[in-house]
Amino acid sequence: MKTLVWVEHDNNHVADATLAAVTAAGKLGEVHLLVAGENCGGVADAAAKIAGVGKVHVADDAAYGHHLAENIAPLVAELMGDHDAFVAPATTTGKNVAPRVAALLDVMQISDILSVEGDKTFTRPIYAGNAIATVESADAKLVITVRGTAFEKAATEGGSGIVEAVSGPTDAGLSSFVSEEIAESDRPELTSAKIIVSGGRALGSGEKFEEVITPLADKLGAGIGASRAAVDAGYVPNDYQVGQTGKIVAPELYIAIGISGAIQHLAGMKDSKTIVAINKDEDAPIFQVADYGLVADLFKAVPELTEKL
Repeated sequence: MKTLVWVEHDNNHVADATLAAVTAAGKLGEVHLLVAGENCGGVADAAAKIAGVGKVHVADDAAYGHHLAENIAPLVAELMGDHDAFVAPATTTGKNVAPRVAALLDVMQISDILSVEGDKTFTRPIYAGNAIATVESADAKLVITVRGTAFEKAATEGGSGIVEAVSGPTDAGLSSFVSEEIAESDRPELTSAKIIVSGGRALGSGEKFEEVITPLADKLGAGIGASRAAVDAGYVPNDYQVGQTGKIVAPELYIAIGISGAIQHLAGMKDSKTIVAINKDEDAPIFQVADYGLVADLFKAVPELTEKL
């Protein structure tokens, strides 16, 4: 089986989520990559070095410069004539491209897979991760998105893929890039951070969030996350949100402070290697998934913890 993996990149680096998608695709058979962008030759060369990659298709055109799904999906659909499956990471952009590809191919998409059980059999979470479904496709072509936290990342060195230029439909005329505002931070990005400190609604305000959470994160060199309740209350920007409607993370250490543990939040972080919860409510659901729990007033416990680190 030939699998085409869409490479998510910023024109400089291959996103970590793509490396997990490559691992998943390798379980299906031969792995080919698609690098689409403008002046993206450097990314294509880096992608060719990823372990397990046989070929890298490069579509270098201004129409693909900002990864507009309306332009990329027809390109993928055309390349699928020579491939059996299309795999994309389950990121914001991957989730934008894959459904359009599935529609163009007239097949059912298999979303957010956790494992590959056979050529057309996969597991995926349902009910916010409270149950795992095993699904089998009857379609001739597969369109799959991969949960990045469920697969090991492929090595970025050791591969010797063949780089091949491809062309296809360019500007579909359905959308246009206007502008982007990128939040810059010295902290690790949430989906790749090894340690995450998250705060919940119990912090009470954005000022208290900054006062309590930030010093601890600074001491640990951690990324900062938040529950949906904290984001909805305006304590922090929405790109901090961890959960089913936010970012799915699986760091080495996840510290949940003042987070009760609603299903929505647990779905985004319960695969973390070690979970520490600090909450004054001993019946909070977060303690059911925590490896270490501290029932205490976060406004006293967290500053003490920060001071002792």
